[in-house]
Amino acid sequence: MIEFKHIKKSFGDNLVLNDVSHVMENGKANLIIGTSGSGKTVLQKCLVGLFEPDSGEILYDGISFTVMTEDDRKTLRQQIGMLFQNSALFDSMTVEQNIMFPLDMFTKKNHSEKLKRVNEVLERVNLKDVNKKFPAEISGGMKKRVGIARAIVLNPKYLFCDEPNSGLDPQTSMVIDKLIYDITKEFNITTVINTHDMNSVMEIGENILYMYQGKKEWSGTNKDIIFSKNERLNNFIFASEFLKDAKDMRMLEAKGKIDNGRNMDDLLK
Repeated sequence: MIEFKHIKKSFGDNLVLNDVSHVMENGKANLIIGTSGSGKTVLQKCLVGLFEPDSGEILYDGISFTVMTEDDRKTLRQQIGMLFQNSALFDSMTVEQNIMFPLDMFTKKNHSEKLKRVNEVLERVNLKDVNKKFPAEISGGMKKRVGIARAIVLNPKYLFCDEPNSGLDPQTSMVIDKLIYDITKEFNITTVINTHDMNSVMEIGENILYMYQGKKEWSGTNKDIIFSKNERLNNFIFASEFLKDAKDMRMLEAKGKIDNGRNMDDLLK
């Protein structure tokens, strides 16, 4: 679990985070959503220590990250996995070398032990026969899966994902969403995802924080969104008239007002 309380962060006169508090739950896909400039990326960087908040507190399983010594932070960072927006693979390294990199940096395992772990995580993300390939030789979706494999190779307790579906087609995005969700459940990880992808929000959003102009505007689950009366959230999630109509249909369906053998999908045809 990651809890943050009353986080504020400014850059000069620009107040980017304004008294933000929330709990990222263990074993769940915790999503941070909002328009560009809402503060979600700065918030995530504060959570992992890339930025220091001006005030407020961040706690990892009840232990204050904000006041940790640098040595304690280094220890904690070994329990954090990162999936970057563009995968951030080293072009000059093979897939195997990319995934092995955190093991080289943070463990004293011998080469055969590290290779065994690399193959374990490659199998977990459903990749075969790619060990010796370079990033330029694999697809965008495969790069994301390699990025996930590298992020979990140290068995992290916490996983941060920055726009994991960026640049992917809808079908591949759904595969990546399911993979992240399944890994979160399987290893009981606290997963924090920054995303603009509304499919991700509706499919795996178990704990959603909606940011607006640096503040916590709304929080809830993907099921709560359907019944939300927050106008800003609704305008963000259901931006098109089609999606607004779909939301109305879902609400009626959930309330039992659509019956007679007809479901929402029939009505939208």
